[in-house]
Amino acid sequence: MIFRTRFAPLALTGLLSLGACSTPLGLSQSAPKTKVLVLGMIHSGHLTSETYGLAELEQILRAARPDAVLTEIPPDRLRQAAKEFAATGVITEPRVRVFPEYVDVLFPLQAELGFDIVPCAGWTRDMADARRTKLAELRETHPKESAMVSEGFDYIDSVLDREGLSGTPQGIHTDRYDEIVELGMTPYDVHFNGALGLGGWTNINDAHWALCAQELNRRRGTGDRVVITFGSWHKGRLRQALALRNDCVEVDAGEVVRGALGDPLGAAKAD
Repeated sequence: MIFRTRFAPLALTGLLSLGACSTPLGLSQSAPKTKVLVLGMIHSGHLTSETYGLAELEQILRAARPDAVLTEIPPDRLRQAAKEFAATGVITEPRVRVFPEYVDVLFPLQAELGFDIVPCAGWTRDMADARRTKLAELRETHPKESAMVSEGFDYIDSVLDREGLSGTPQGIHTDRYDEIVELGMTPYDVHFNGALGLGGWTNINDAHWALCAQELNRRRGTGDRVVITFGSWHKGRLRQALALRNDCVEVDAGEVVRGALGDPLGAAKAD
């Protein structure tokens, strides 16, 4: 299932060129396509969620059968984290340890299943610090735009809750979830992307995708199964960029999730 949305023109403003550059030229039509599944993470929420906890995430990853997992870990942080896990089974590297999905699930599962862990986060500490400082400044200098941005964030939370899509893996892995996030993020993207520089919404998604695309380029023609794991609000942008590639086919994450965990949303609709 390839993802197309009615809000694609805005979302793909930055990703069109990246997608074109990453689409392989001269790839044999008979070459097997890379099978890519995009999973949305809820980070610390995995520690408390009754429906999308660490155990459920492990079930989903096992069902996905990845050859590689592309992660929201910066390239300069993975080596230290992997070294720590190999030596002690405990990860203390600051940027990685904040993600329970990696510390408590992905690294232990890799030791058993043998897939590659690939760092694909475009964030750096300097970028994050600069973004935080600039946002505080924008709240003072652009109060009207800041209010619209806050309303957009509130829209996402309220609509996801109202439609029963918030917090469950079945709800997160739907087209509707991505549509709601994209609409709610529009004020933030339109008003602040340029002001925030590399940490802007389109800019950081472009940076994430560029690293993912490098790995997909490396695996083109292999027929590998690749899972991409980023925060769930990034998922729609990554899926739209993926749809521009002719060497990949998207695996329906919703089907994998429902196969691993069941479908309470479908049962509710039936009732």
